[in-house]
Amino acid sequence: MRLSTKGRLAVTAMIDIALREDFGPVPLSDIASRHPVSLSYLEQLFSKLRLQGLVTSSRGPGGGYALGHRSDDITVADIIFAVEDEPTKENNQNTSLAQDTTQDLWDAMNAKVLDFTRSVTLKSLALDQSARGSKIEPKPDLNRGVFAIAVQQPVRPNVPNSVFALGRTLQMP
Repeated sequence: MRLSTKGRLAVTAMIDIALREDFGPVPLSDIASRHPVSLSYLEQLFSKLRLQGLVTSSRGPGGGYALGHRSDDITVADIIFAVEDEPTKENNQNTSLAQDTTQDLWDAMNAKVLDFTRSVTLKSLALDQSARGSKIEPKPDLNRGVFAIAVQQPVRPNVPNSVFALGRTLQMP
């Protein structure tokens, strides 16, 4: 298992979505503004997460990304494996003796890390963030494309309602 900044940012973004899942889809621009990451980088990460079915996307006003599964069904290992590139296995026959003697150590450590990341769910991470006092504000309802109904003003009886009525009022002595 490869642990990198890419995986860390993907986990952070998924926690952000899990915290806001009750408020509807989360736009990537909102995630980018809350965390120090560019929008284009998030788009790359979320295309990989969407291909693995970890998130779903919706377009249009009020669109964004939502979790593809329940948050207690998504593990940190799922997220990391979705965004990390497959490691290339080198079939090099000239490996040194030092690499051979420590390979068991690295394999054992990798297995422990993998077991740990498989045991941590997205829901547990979101609950930890909530317990630490992360405030989640619901996004304001934007009435995009919907116009407010105009309030009709009361009729003023002493005001002329046409040019002709104005002319009559001016002619009166």
